Amino acid sequence: MALVKNFFIALSNNAFLNSAAKTIGPSLGANRVVAGNTIDDVIKTIKRLNEKNISVTVDNLGEFVNNERDAIEAKNNILKVMEAIHEHQLDAHMSVKLSQLGSEFDRGLSYRNIHQIVSKAEAYDHMHINIDTEKYDSLFDITQTLDRLKPEFNNVGTVIQAYLFKADVLIDKYPDLRLRLVKGAYKESPYIAYQTKEEIDENYIRLIEKRLLTTKNFTSIATHDHNIINHVKDFAEKHDIDKSKFEFQMLYGFRSELAEAIAKEGYNFTIYVPYGDDWFGYFMRRLAERPQNITLALKEFVKPKALISLASVTLGAVALFKILRRKH
Repeated sequence: MALVKNFFIALSNNAFLNSAAKTIGPSLGANRVVAGNTIDDVIKTIKRLNEKNISVTVDNLGEFVNNERDAIEAKNNILKVMEAIHEHQLDAHMSVKLSQLGSEFDRGLSYRNIHQIVSKAEAYDHMHINIDTEKYDSLFDITQTLDRLKPEFNNVGTVIQAYLFKADVLIDKYPDLRLRLVKGAYKESPYIAYQTKEEIDENYIRLIEKRLLTTKNFTSIATHDHNIINHVKDFAEKHDIDKSKFEFQMLYGFRSELAEAIAKEGYNFTIYVPYGDDWFGYFMRRLAERPQNITLALKEFVKPKALISLASVTLGAVALFKILRRKH
């Protein structure tokens, strides 16, 4: 199982495969997990989900941003989505990666971009902006950025990854921010993160309980695991925690029927909706974090048209897999 996870994470980090996959996304089944390439596409998806009493957080997909032009373009795309959400008066907000805004090569540029986004969001009916966590190396930039933003704004939050040993410290550091709690989707060193599913699940549940008991701010619980969802429901009822204090989150395209059922029960529910043609890295990390997602992909890949398209990225994938096998 670890080898499979490492394989998909390696694919997600490969710039060549990410670039090659942009032109063949629909034939590989990307439209099952990504809400199209345009703002019109994502607005239609938000409206459809809102009609089912489901909120949305939008991710403008982008990987490997390494120059100012691309970082500013990403910022402008995010602002355009926010404007469209505001104009249509939809129940939605944005999830933003600092690396897409330039943090990996110019922290000053990244901060200027995120400051403009959060400021504009505040003007748009206090729209929430979530700063997504990425690999562990980005955590310092994220916390530094949050510490600069939160004295000025209260419509910004971030994600806590339960597999990190220091997740407790982060929960304690930001009791006043809206937080999303996740298990974690990157490969990290055993020196900084739990490695087994059992350890991660145990810590995830413990962090959820701690957060719900110790803060009055809103908490997003992002998981497709129905056992954890049921545990949270029981825990909230037992401790008289109002449903208005938390929500469940899932990814677009995964376990949709369960998501709709939970929303019908009266729980706050949000779907994480990515859009854009830079879908490959995102999709590979989804396969890495939940092996059951592979079944969904195979349903598309086995189609003849998809197999022809998949051939253009297979050679690179196989080479990476062989390298990983040698390391194990």
